[in-house]
Amino acid sequence: MTQAVAGEEFFAPDQKAVSIFRALAGPLVRLDDVEVVVSKSQVSFRARRAFAYAWAPGRYVKNDAPVVVSFALSEELSSARFKEVAHPSSSTWMHHVELRLVKDVDRELTAWIRRAYAEAR
Repeated sequence: MTQAVAGEEFFAPDQKAVSIFRALAGPLVRLDDVEVVVSKSQVSFRARRAFAYAWAPGRYVKNDAPVVVSFALSEELSSARFKEVAHPSSSTWMHHVELRLVKDVDRELTAWIRRAYAEAR
């Protein structure tokens, strides 16, 4: 059995969502000074400030993706993988990626989130 990761209880009892979350969160919680904060609506990853959020879209909108990860960057990236890119403030672009399988947590996604982590420090 895979080792538990802080925040996975948010996605229980959906074992597919838990597995995807573990793949996503495992590398993030090993970064320096990352705190995991679980709220009613999401699991956030914080350095000096929050840089990524994992949430279960089916709780809020009609969506079959078990997990969505949203991450904040100072500029807009372009990729067909983004479900949506929002610009909530003049200095922040939120990128939303639907995760349907563990393999969706790949090097490209991890690199984007590590970039968001670096900007949040």
